Order: sequence, then C-alpha cells, then structure tokens
Amino acid sequence: MPVILAVDDSPSMRKMVSFTLTGAGYQVVEAVDGQDAYEKALAQKFDLVLTDQNMPRLDGLGLTRKLREHEQFKTIPILMLTTESSDLMKQAGRAAGATGWLVKPFDPARLIDVIKKVIG
Repeated sequence: MPVILAVDDSPSMRKMVSFTLTGAGYQVVEAVDGQDAYEKALAQKFDLVLTDQNMPRLDGLGLTRKLREHEQFKTIPILMLTTESSDLMKQAGRAAGATGWLVKPFDPARLIDVIKKVIG
C-alpha cells in the first residue's frame, strides 16, 4: 500500500485529504507544516508528498527544495495542493522540484487520478 505524506497547516484540510486518500486505498501520514513534514520524511519512507504552499515554519516550496537535496527524494513525486494558482507560483514550484500543482478546493476524483498517474 503506497504511503503518502499529507502536509497542511489546516486541520480540516488535512482531514479531508486524509479521508479522500485512505478511501482510495492509500496509507496517509499527516504533517502540520513543512518542518514537521521534513522531519517525518527523513524518518520514514514515503511514495509521494502532497503539500500545501502557505504554512508557518517552512512553506511548500521550501519543503520541496529541502527534500530534493536528499538522494532518496530525487525521484519521489511531490505535489503541491494549494490556493495559489498564479503562473509565477507554478513556475516557482517547478523550479523547486514539484512534480505537479493542484488548486484548492480540490476535486477528490481528480486528486486520486493525479496521484495514480504519478505513482502508478
């Protein structure tokens, strides 16, 4: 069963994402911000990271950059799930190493489709 690290500072958003992913057969580990996610990512193997952008301590782009510095995260898909939708932010995401970009509010079926595409 693929394990997904779901990162969002909003408890309700984490619950919604978690509910959607577990319902689709994924195991989910939640993190409250980028720093929490970074620490969890170094301690456990994940098949995909799904992160918000705007969070305290470490934002999604910062988390993506820090993860991409490690060999074990060079090929792990990192998806941004955020309210940010500008082309500039998407370009910054790609530059940081994000695999894809989804805008909130998310469509659960679309989220599952994208995840299936990137982790097979």
